[in-house]
Amino acid sequence: MTLLAWIILFTALGGALSAIAASAFLLAPASMRVRVLPHLVSFATGALLGAALLGLLPHAIEGVGIESIHGIGIALLAGLLLFFVLEKLVLWRHCHQEVCEGHVPHVPHHDHGHGGHAHDHGKARDAASASLILIGDGFHNVLDGVLIAAAFMTDVHLGIVTAIAVMTHEIPQEVGDLAILLQGGMSRAKAFTLNTITSITSVIGGIAAYFFLAEAQYVLPYALAIAASSFLYIAVADLIPGLHRRVDPGSGVKQFVFIMLGVAVIFVSHSLAH
Repeated sequence: MTLLAWIILFTALGGALSAIAASAFLLAPASMRVRVLPHLVSFATGALLGAALLGLLPHAIEGVGIESIHGIGIALLAGLLLFFVLEKLVLWRHCHQEVCEGHVPHVPHHDHGHGGHAHDHGKARDAASASLILIGDGFHNVLDGVLIAAAFMTDVHLGIVTAIAVMTHEIPQEVGDLAILLQGGMSRAKAFTLNTITSITSVIGGIAAYFFLAEAQYVLPYALAIAASSFLYIAVADLIPGLHRRVDPGSGVKQFVFIMLGVAVIFVSHSLAH
């Protein structure tokens, strides 16, 4: 199978499977979702950290050699700052109304003759959030495709490990995205269809990166460093703060176990591949 075929296969497969898994997850009983989702987030955290620190960064350093390692450090720092800015622009992750409005919770309006207007305004905001989710998620998935392509162009096995890591963090995010689309007034069928379409936009990013990076091989190690920075940013800035909201010792132990399980899956996958 050609390298481009590997990239198309895994970007399409990752996007489609994450969207289908998220849809199936939403159909599960609420009690089951509450129990399973924290473990899924913990596992994704470990997989992202493992892929960044055990796979992408070592290959990036190997690609430039020890004499140019500072360039990889600069690329890593630039990537972290880039994703901070993108998140501030509400393009990196999905935007809940509470986040967009400074974590101010929605307070039900009492009806003093204007209840209809308040209700309509709330529906309009929910619809706007749904549209923003589709735009932001499409951009996010195109970027994921670029990262996966960069990994595949370095080593097919690294590409597979990177695609697995992307998939593990996409599933919890897709669950949240679907919930917002449904809250925005979409039917289940329409929400699933649009979410799946945005999920497979990663194929566009993968193909574009393949042709660009093929003409600029010297950029490849730095692309890997930026890929690592995105995984580190998601894990440290987005996922771990959510895990810290559970402060009881039992939850902490379970989180650590599932984080280590995520790291172990990446480590074993990468080790077997080499």
